[in-house]
Amino acid sequence: MWTRRAALHVARLEPYVAPHLRRRDEGIKHPVHDFLFTYYSFRPAQLLRWHPGFGVRLIDAPEYDDSRGYQGGTVAAAYVAQQRPLIESLHRVLTATAGRTANFGCFGLHEWAMVHRADETRHPVPLRLGAAGTDAVVEQHRIACSHFDAYRFFTPSARPFNTLNPGRDDRAEFEQPACLHAGMDLYKMAFRLSPLIDSDLVADCFELAWDIRILDMRAAPYDMTGWTLDPTGEPWTPVPIETADGKAEYVEAQRGFAARGEPLRRRLIRSCEALLDLPVAAS
Repeated sequence: MWTRRAALHVARLEPYVAPHLRRRDEGIKHPVHDFLFTYYSFRPAQLLRWHPGFGVRLIDAPEYDDSRGYQGGTVAAAYVAQQRPLIESLHRVLTATAGRTANFGCFGLHEWAMVHRADETRHPVPLRLGAAGTDAVVEQHRIACSHFDAYRFFTPSARPFNTLNPGRDDRAEFEQPACLHAGMDLYKMAFRLSPLIDSDLVADCFELAWDIRILDMRAAPYDMTGWTLDPTGEPWTPVPIETADGKAEYVEAQRGFAARGEPLRRRLIRSCEALLDLPVAAS
C-alpha cells in the first residue's frame, strides 16, 4: 500500500525537519542546518510529502486531489507537458556537468571570498582567523569558483581574485561535478522536478546536500567550534583550508561527495530523459 511508503518517507526526513521547525518557532537560527530550508524554496511540508512520480496512480488517495499536477490520483500528462521547458533546462545543466572534468582545486574559498574586506559577515559567527587573516587567505590564493550562486555573493573586492566569471544564464558552461554547491543543487533540481519524480530521489539528494553543507561550513572562515554538533553528536572541527593538511582533508571529502553525487546526477538525467521521451500527443 502506498501509505506505507509515504510514512517511511516522513520517518526518514522528519529528524531533519522537526528540529528546524522547533528552532523557527523559538526564533533560533542555525547557519548550517537551516540552510536547506531557507536558501532553497522547498518548504518543509513539501519535503515531507511523498510522491511516487509520473506514471503511478495512487488508489484511495483523496488527499492528493488538490496537489499540484495531480488528476485522478496521478500526475497528469498535461502537467508534464507544461513542465517541459523546466525539464529541458535541468537536463541541459545536468548532462553538461556530468560530462565535465571535476576540479578539486577550489578548496571552498567561495565562503572566504564572501566576507573579504566586508564590514559584517554573512553569519553571526566569529571569523576563525579574524578579518585580516581571512582577507589574507583570499589574497594569497588563486580562486576558481565555477558556481554562479556562490560567485554572486563574492564581495566586490574579492571578485577580481576569481579566475572565472560564471553568469546566471550560462550555468551549463561552468558547472562541474566536484563543486560542493553543484552537489547541493542536485537537491534543488530534484525538488523542482517534484512531483514528476519519485520522492526517494528527492530525499537522497537532500541527504547529500545536508552532509555537503556541513563540510561547506567546516571549511568556511567561521569558527563553528563549541556550539554546533553533527547528528552523531561529534563536535565539528574546522577544515583549515589555508594549510596543506586542511587542503588535503577538504579534497578527500570533496572526492567522496562527488562520488556520491554522480549516481544521483545520473538518476536525475534518466528521469528527465524519460519525461522528455513521452509522446507529445500524450500531453
